[in-house]
Formats: sequence, C-alpha cells, structure tokens
Amino acid sequence: MLVRLLYASRSSQPHTTALLETILAQSHAHNPARGITGILCYSGDIFMQVLEGSRAEVSALYNSIAKDPRHHDVELLLLEEISQRRFASWTMGQVNLAKANPSLLLRHSEKPELNPFALGGASSLALLEELIATAAIVGRQH
Repeated sequence: MLVRLLYASRSSQPHTTALLETILAQSHAHNPARGITGILCYSGDIFMQVLEGSRAEVSALYNSIAKDPRHHDVELLLLEEISQRRFASWTMGQVNLAKANPSLLLRHSEKPELNPFALGGASSLALLEELIATAAIVGRQH
C-alpha cells in the first residue's frame, strides 16, 4: 500500500547551502532502496516535505526526521493512502522558492511566504503542485 505524507518543520541550525546539500545527498543515497520519492521545499528556517512510498518505509523515515536534531517543531500536515505517486520521478526534488512568483504563494497564503504551519495539508500540497508546474523545481531525478 502506498501512502503520501506531508510535514513541515523548522531548522534547528541556520539555513545554509551545506545543510540543504547534506539533507538532499542523504535522500538521494537512501531513498531509492527504500522506494521513497518526494519533494522538499524550504524558505528561511521552514522546511516542507512530501514523502511517498510504502506505509512502513514512509513511517520509519518520518519518525527518523522527527528525531533528527536538525529539525524542530515537526508537524504532520497530511497522511493519505494513494493509488499512485505524484512525485514518482524524484528521489527527492527540491523546490527553489527564489524562482517562484510571489503571487503563487499569495494564492494559497495570507502573505507571499512559505508558512505551511498556517495552511492546511491540502493547501500545502496544492501549493507544491503549482510550484512544480511552474518549473520552480531543481534537483536530480532518479
């Protein structure tokens, strides 16, 4: 059975390119063998991530992330059973908000900034899908 999990968290460390590259490198190294795909979006100290795969693998990864000292305020936004993946071609894609049109963020939020803590899970997922559709995604496919 496939599931999709969407969560948000805050970075415990100052956001640096090195921190993001470490997180993405770990995802690219470990996710294919686990059958996990997804996308990571960040802005400032906020991370929002979708994980897709088997219930057991996604749950194990989410529990690991929740215990990771690089994150705090980890909040589950959405967990659903799915018949197919939306992010199947990404071991872990990365949304580059610097390339996003601020009006896209305003369509889903009160302000033109990423704040999934103020959005519902469905709105956060819709925002990610629009960001992907506008080619604001970078990173490596599998």
